[in-house]
Amino acid sequence: MGSSSNYATRLDDPTWPRQREAMPRHDPIPPRRPAPPDPDRVADAWAHFRRSMRWSTMAALATVALSLFWLWESGPVQIHMLIATALGVGLSVIVAGALMGLIFYSNRSGADDETGHGDQDDDDHWRR
Repeated sequence: MGSSSNYATRLDDPTWPRQREAMPRHDPIPPRRPAPPDPDRVADAWAHFRRSMRWSTMAALATVALSLFWLWESGPVQIHMLIATALGVGLSVIVAGALMGLIFYSNRSGADDETGHGDQDDDDHWRR
């Protein structure tokens, strides 16, 4: 019984509320609301993306034509090999062009404007 009363008095120690009051309080983090995108800038970015996809499609067709010509000249080839080559080469070039175009779209539309603004110390660290 003596130990339980000692335990209760330690919990009711008057220094605890004073210690809690003296502790620093963090500032609340303000909600971050990104600026609305500029419609003209986004429309320009989509137009550029569509143009780059046209160029990517033309490059894919040219690459497919060259690869099929090279296969045809190398000897007898089954139709399945021609279809697999056309699909593999064509889709690879189109996907590569689309991913690169999306990177440029993200930059041009302003979606990347809010990122990458780290501390000055962070920038100096990577320049060493």
